[in-house]
Amino acid sequence: MRLLQALGIILVTALAAPQPALAGNADEINASANEALHKFVEMNPSAHELGRKAAGALVFPSVVKAGFGFGGAYGEGVLIVHGNAAGYYNIVSASFGFQIGVQAQSVIILFMTEEALAQFEQSYGWKVGVDGSVVVVNLGAAGAIDTDTLTSPILGFIFDQQGLMYSLSLEGSKISRITP
Repeated sequence: MRLLQALGIILVTALAAPQPALAGNADEINASANEALHKFVEMNPSAHELGRKAAGALVFPSVVKAGFGFGGAYGEGVLIVHGNAAGYYNIVSASFGFQIGVQAQSVIILFMTEEALAQFEQSYGWKVGVDGSVVVVNLGAAGAIDTDTLTSPILGFIFDQQGLMYSLSLEGSKISRITP
């Protein structure tokens, strides 16, 4: 049992540590983010209008979560402002509890106001739920997004889940700038 706990602690420590050396290159991240955005809009046609209203979009094309008692998640993405890459980031989280499995998912965080975007860009190690409250949007029937009733300054979308672990939470995730 102690060996299992030690392995769990090592896994969480490895996932939670900033890892700029592991960052993919900018072209790879941009291409993956572009593909994720197209898939998101294809699945949710009203997402295009919501994206036009946003001050910026943080796109993590693949966030991999794994857990066996202890768990963690890691992904790399790009902040897009006015159609251009404005910085590269990673998302890291750690968890403890009843969990087992591996999952990959795409995450898009929309900053709906200039103030929310500026607060994010000026922070170092932005923590979801602490530095900014992200409302994770559940999609309605047929993937419809009601762009008129969403009024939160920061919206999160989790989609394209693949694997055996199911989670629709970003709470406790830390987002940090990386150099691809």
